[in-house]
Amino acid sequence: MRRPLIAGNWKLNGSRVVTHELVGSAMRLADSHESIECVVCPPFPYLHQAVEQAGGSRLDIGGQDVSDQEHGAFTGEVSAVMLADVGCSYALVGHSERRARHGESDERIAGKFAATVDAGIAPILCVGETLAERDEGRALEVVRRQVAAVLDHVGVAGFGAGVIAYEPVWAIGTGRSAGPDSAQEIHAAIRSILAESDTALAERTRIVYGGSVKAASAAALFDQTDIDGALIGGASLDADEFTAIGRAAAHRST
Repeated sequence: MRRPLIAGNWKLNGSRVVTHELVGSAMRLADSHESIECVVCPPFPYLHQAVEQAGGSRLDIGGQDVSDQEHGAFTGEVSAVMLADVGCSYALVGHSERRARHGESDERIAGKFAATVDAGIAPILCVGETLAERDEGRALEVVRRQVAAVLDHVGVAGFGAGVIAYEPVWAIGTGRSAGPDSAQEIHAAIRSILAESDTALAERTRIVYGGSVKAASAAALFDQTDIDGALIGGASLDADEFTAIGRAAAHRST
């Protein structure tokens, strides 16, 4: 069985005080439920604090983004090597907000994925369709293109410990969710896409759901065969909600 992954993406939120409180809560969740893997992704200024606090616990820390470059004249960029140097274990790659607000192409995202793997960090590749693409019946087409861009660039071997997060763009931050059956359909399709390249890769790769995940909806999502956890946005800023979602994943893994 694939080990469930619960990842919290704080986005542009937090402070030193908030980081201390949320990391402490996430540490208690991670240490009390060994059947799941737990990671939080604070803003860059708080990564060092989070890593220091989480030291000795089972909680992993991740970056919210990463550059496709290792070093050089790239003002404002943060490399995967730097994330690894401060103790990060994960990095989000291709989040829909980066794709939409910063114009990140599939090719750029594939480069970021490769750079992350090369630095020894596990990338969480975010894929998903907009509402317009969904209404046009193109959800699977879009997800296939986004996954294929990375597989074509790094190959099966290069995918390594990569995780895929299916995040329907129309459900992020809106309170709407794809629903367990609809989410499972896309997750199963993503696994089938991976299987076209390598069945072992498809079987071992964790595919998590991200799209307004709440404690109330978590258990139904995690009951689905191909949903291996969650990438959690707003609810990760609420210690009780995040903990409840993690417990739902732990229950699924037993």
